[in-house]
Amino acid sequence: MLKLGEIQTLFAVRRSEYGMYLAETAKTSQDAPVVLLPNNQTPRELSPGDPIEVFLYRDSEDRLVATTTHPALTLGGLAVLPVKEVNRIGAFLSWGLAKDLLLPFSEQTYRVKAGDYALVSLYIDKSSRLCATMKVYSYLETDAPYQKEALVSGIVYEISNTLGAFVAVDNRYSALIPKQELFRPLTPGEQINARISGIREDGKLTLSLRDRSYLQIQPDAVLIEERLKENGGFLPLHDKSPADVIGQELSLSKNAFKRAVGHLLKEGKITLEENGIRLVSSASKNTY
Repeated sequence: MLKLGEIQTLFAVRRSEYGMYLAETAKTSQDAPVVLLPNNQTPRELSPGDPIEVFLYRDSEDRLVATTTHPALTLGGLAVLPVKEVNRIGAFLSWGLAKDLLLPFSEQTYRVKAGDYALVSLYIDKSSRLCATMKVYSYLETDAPYQKEALVSGIVYEISNTLGAFVAVDNRYSALIPKQELFRPLTPGEQINARISGIREDGKLTLSLRDRSYLQIQPDAVLIEERLKENGGFLPLHDKSPADVIGQELSLSKNAFKRAVGHLLKEGKITLEENGIRLVSSASKNTY
């Protein structure tokens, strides 16, 4: 069977002025399906009966054709591809072949523009053409070779207002940064580094953009101290402040804020007031 969108080994069966015709077997019947490997793709030494590894796609005239070039993406696979241009029917992605890959508007989870990079999979549409889709959730794997607390990298491919940020770790494994862990804005297409904070029973990863709490206290304390300096030495935040207010001001969770404030208090760098926290000035320290 000639497999559109896949790399497979076929056999040269006969040469023509346009190139070499390939089939599933070296000896085939006259009416067996064949596909053309154009002259500019045919190795000089290829002879009838020889095997050759090729990728099958449709050319600009919608004809099935073979190429010895391996594209960046095959059927059902995943890859991050650059957006070359956008027109009235969708975006076109560069994937290593002369004919760019169409990403229809209907398969975009957010609108891309030329110069962007998008995580996509390859599928066959209703017209038997190869197209890209950004709806990759079902294509992601759940058997990542990582343990809890491992540091990983990935690409944000979708943002949910209720669940959080969906991430493809290594452009391959299913992961989520829960909404409560989103202490800074993320955008689809953004590459991130994160820590695996949990692994669900179904194998999907839960991620955090922050280090483990005991390692994160010092950087959080430094952040609060710098913000205090920027705001004249006072911040109207305390342990009764709403979590969303703390998050908007400092990009910290309420628990992280309380841990860091406790650390600063212990070091004598801040004092608690009724309506917030105040930075202890250098002069105050010297006269203590």
